[in-house]
Amino acid sequence: MRAVAAMTVAATAVLLSACGSTSDSGSDGGGGDNGQESADGPVGVVLPLLTSPFWQAYNEYVPQMADSEGVDAMDTINSDNDSAQQITDINNLLNQNVAGLVVAPLDSAAIAAALDQAERRGVPVVAVDVAPESGQVEMIVRANNVAYGEMACDYLGEQVGEGKVVQIMGDLSSVNGRERSEAFRACAAEKYPDLEVLEIPADWESDKAAAQLDTLLNANPDIQGIYMQAGGVYLAPTLQTLRSKDMLHPAGEEGHITIVSNDGIPQELEAIRSGEIDATVSQPADSYAQYGMYYIRAAMAGETFEPGPTDHGSTIVELPNGLLEDQLPAPLVTRENVDDPELWGNSR
Repeated sequence: MRAVAAMTVAATAVLLSACGSTSDSGSDGGGGDNGQESADGPVGVVLPLLTSPFWQAYNEYVPQMADSEGVDAMDTINSDNDSAQQITDINNLLNQNVAGLVVAPLDSAAIAAALDQAERRGVPVVAVDVAPESGQVEMIVRANNVAYGEMACDYLGEQVGEGKVVQIMGDLSSVNGRERSEAFRACAAEKYPDLEVLEIPADWESDKAAAQLDTLLNANPDIQGIYMQAGGVYLAPTLQTLRSKDMLHPAGEEGHITIVSNDGIPQELEAIRSGEIDATVSQPADSYAQYGMYYIRAAMAGETFEPGPTDHGSTIVELPNGLLEDQLPAPLVTRENVDDPELWGNSR
């Protein structure tokens, strides 16, 4: 894993330099209903689900990174892939007078109701992984999901060239699912017209992915490539479905289906080494946890931020809805760099 201390120093320098942020001592730092600036007080952390190895890893990083950043993080709450439950979870935390919230939204639109409640209570919120469509958050900690779809498209386009490829999509109520899907589709149409893109709307659910992939393979046994938008939930069912049809052949062998994924979990890295899949985009679960904690502590202390490059290898951008997003690096992993010790999946 990256050295936490070194990254903390780098993150702290964001506020002290002109690297993408500015201090504003007059802003409300949260802290429940009292409206006073404070970097102290309990912070609620809300997860979207825990059935994915990616979110399991993030969940394990949270207390470690909270300690590193000096944040009093409460035990995490799992919304179990239910957006209505997530709003209830956030309201329950607000009723416990939390000083801040770090939330990974399930539904980019629905989360606005909970964000509005937090704003009324003067409680700052940092969003992780998913950008809300509306509502107030101090920062979105995320990687560029459009780039995810484009990298997957380029990889399959270069490796497959022509033929049928499948994208197993996420939940389209999440901006992540929409951006990855639209970017992959647009890239294929523009740059690789000989690819025929087939789509599976799987909603981040492994059972849906397996059932629809099975049906699709029955009708299209000549599929050449697969893009899994979330290896954490789609890797196991995809490999099992291919194995059950005797269609899982290692890279380099005749009949191999080129597979590129998203997440960077240890299981994906091992699958790359064995040749079962070819590539993945490594979402930084460790950095999501670290910078979620970093930004909520800064927000509770009254700090504000501006667009621009940071000194931890990312860029803060202003989204069309006016929210700020720190777009953390997310590298493409192949056989050439799968053993890189800087990949968080190699530290698990």
